[in-house]
Amino acid sequence: MKSIFKITLFLAAVALMAVLSVSNHIATSVVTAATADASAATVAPTVTPTPLPSVEGTLTIWVNPERQAIIEAAGKDFSAKYNVPVRVQTMNFGDIRTNFNIAAPAGNGPDIIAGANDWIGELYSNGLLATVDLADKVKSFDPVAVQAFTYDGKTVGVPYQVEAVAMFYNKDLVPTPPTTWDETQAVATKLQADKKADQGFAFTVTGELYGHYGLLTSYGGGVFGRDAQGGYDAKQVIMDNAGSIQAATELDKLVKAGVLKDGVTYDVAKDLFLKGRLAMWVNGPWELDNIRKSGINFGIAVIPAGTEKAHPFVGVQGFMVSKLSKNALLAQAFVSEFLATDDTMLKLYQAQFGVPAWLPTRTKVTNPDIDAFSASIANGDPLPGIPAMASVWTLSNNALNLVYQQKAAPDAAMKDASASLRDLIAKAK
Repeated sequence: MKSIFKITLFLAAVALMAVLSVSNHIATSVVTAATADASAATVAPTVTPTPLPSVEGTLTIWVNPERQAIIEAAGKDFSAKYNVPVRVQTMNFGDIRTNFNIAAPAGNGPDIIAGANDWIGELYSNGLLATVDLADKVKSFDPVAVQAFTYDGKTVGVPYQVEAVAMFYNKDLVPTPPTTWDETQAVATKLQADKKADQGFAFTVTGELYGHYGLLTSYGGGVFGRDAQGGYDAKQVIMDNAGSIQAATELDKLVKAGVLKDGVTYDVAKDLFLKGRLAMWVNGPWELDNIRKSGINFGIAVIPAGTEKAHPFVGVQGFMVSKLSKNALLAQAFVSEFLATDDTMLKLYQAQFGVPAWLPTRTKVTNPDIDAFSASIANGDPLPGIPAMASVWTLSNNALNLVYQQKAAPDAAMKDASASLRDLIAKAK
């Protein structure tokens, strides 16, 4: 177990320094307060000097600042019912993971944390997460969200928010959004040729797997295959299957056609779109406020299809219970009785825009933008929560960037990345 723990931490550190895990990418925002802007994702989180630990008879919860007031209110209700004090400590979203990894094994972790589903594989494998019984309430959650918080066949958290990228488009430039990649290339090429747009189309960040995953899956590709239970299987690396290679070839065509360009950072794409000079942009709900304020006449559509529907990554945020909690039953009661409720879930949505994982909240909210992103989420694949994801980000991003930079053939780039991933997974056993 110790050797696995060290390897896991090492791989996590590599991914963190290179691309910072996509959980920080989508969970804290610039963008919300999380994406901390895709272009700034290389900034490592700082460690909170004195994180509050679990203390027997007192419930301790770590959350990001945007959720503080809601969790404190739920804590007061909990204290009134069970006569148990509740302490809520806030820290930046990414810092929660960092501190929990350090403090929990030493017996200084909290009872409950707010977190993202792609943390689960690492934390659960290291013995830091308890299972959570949603009982009949499971029917009130988006099935994709429940799947995202399921590991090794067990539910390990209470989801509250779901995110996936979709395609923003400028209605003045693109009255009807394209539904296939061939149409996307044709529309973008014409707009650029007619000088109506500096760039017709862009992904969230040049060469980054998170935004490009929908392209891979639209041709039957992806990262990992599935086991018999439908979970991701690290033994089945599919970044070099026929679908992934075809998707990389389509990416290569878009680059060669001048539709996609190397070096387009998140900030560059954002500036172009807000000024009406980028026609179509794959991005997430964290940019909605900025786009609304810009006055752009925009729409939101699902990711274009290839030979099949695109399945973007779905990131899910939720609450997890520490397996090392000194108040295990109390922690379970808090998340199931006081968080998984209509009142709390509605307040979590109101505190920060996102697509609610709690279906009763989603039906109460009338918002066409939520409907649009919900359509993308319905097609999506949960972010893999398995430990091997720590290695995926760097290797896949390198492969995609080689295609953008025209430094490697698409098939070679994907095959090399897959071979390296299989080697790392084998060595981690």
